[in-house]
Amino acid sequence: MSDTKKEISLIECMKEVPDSRAPYNQKHKFLDIIIIAVTVLLCGMDTWNEIEDRAYSKKEWLGTFPELPGGIPSHDTINREFQMMDPEKLHAAFFRWTGAIAEKIEGVVAIDGKTVRRRRDDAKGNHPVHVVSAWASEASLVLGQLRVDEKTNEIKAIPELLEFLCLKGCIVIIDAMGTQKQIAEKIIEKEADYILQVKGNQYYKEICMEHGRQEIREYYVEMNYSQVSRHKKV
Repeated sequence: MSDTKKEISLIECMKEVPDSRAPYNQKHKFLDIIIIAVTVLLCGMDTWNEIEDRAYSKKEWLGTFPELPGGIPSHDTINREFQMMDPEKLHAAFFRWTGAIAEKIEGVVAIDGKTVRRRRDDAKGNHPVHVVSAWASEASLVLGQLRVDEKTNEIKAIPELLEFLCLKGCIVIIDAMGTQKQIAEKIIEKEADYILQVKGNQYYKEICMEHGRQEIREYYVEMNYSQVSRHKKV
């Protein structure tokens, strides 16, 4: 990042998320709740109770930037505020922050789809939640995530996720589901390189006329060795 470019902080980005609460009886600042949840989630916590417990264990550190007039909010309070929050605004603010960080990212960025655990409940009609995420391996940082309705929709979500990211100079790796021409083109457009998994042995054949004779060119990519062999028949 250029020295003249303004640093974009998490706090500045999250100020864009509107507070949907009533303007009275507010024990905790809305921005504090967001900052606590996001920073603790980045430490690997994934339940509301874990967020509260981790926040209490890091209360001294957290007090250096959120104001915390009401102390650490309870897990019920954090849960309730996120239920009321505008997800699109939060999504945009988070992507703005990670996008700024991504300008400093180097090395491998892995794009992968996951099914969120403990979300399926057929009795209540709750279907599994699928997310597509971008993981910067060397920085150990999730650069962004998109939710998809079905696992097969990952193909449509991956280009959208790539659009948000600054990947110049990085190497993007994706599993076999993401081995698509339009995805490869999007990665090139973002000035990055890619490694895409071969979906079985690949074969391509072309027929052309050169020097007054017909040439048949056959190309094979073998999945086990990732080697390209070319056989030419005249």
